[in-house]
Amino acid sequence: MAIMRFYDQPVFRNPWADFERMRREFDTLFRGLGSEAARGGATVFPALNVSEDQHNIYVRAEIPGVAAADLEVGVEGDTLTIKGERRGRELGAQVSCHRREIESGHFSRALTLPTRVNPEGVTAASKNGILLITLPKAEEVKPRKITVKTS
Repeated sequence: MAIMRFYDQPVFRNPWADFERMRREFDTLFRGLGSEAARGGATVFPALNVSEDQHNIYVRAEIPGVAAADLEVGVEGDTLTIKGERRGRELGAQVSCHRREIESGHFSRALTLPTRVNPEGVTAASKNGILLITLPKAEEVKPRKITVKTS
């Protein structure tokens, strides 16, 4: 039996291996470029918490730096829409930014509600950068207590 050393073996290289390696590296590079999370920012604005009880659905949205006059809340069918604008501070020509993570501009967020609501009773209030939207459930989806009669 002949013994061959590792470096004596003929080299059979896949001619496409370098292209595959480059493709994987480009995929890794481009995967992080488009997402704001990779840059350290939030992926969706405003961030929401949705909860409910027997009578209402509550939506809490973080909207720091957004004035109540710049907000628009609407309900159409089973969709809640929050639109607004966060105004940025104009920097003069003499100012250079070292880090800019607080975005400004228009935003819009649509949310499909878990049940039907009564659009006439929707209320919204903003306090300390939190928008609280209270959506009363429609009468037909509220739980009813049915008494059982004995005969």
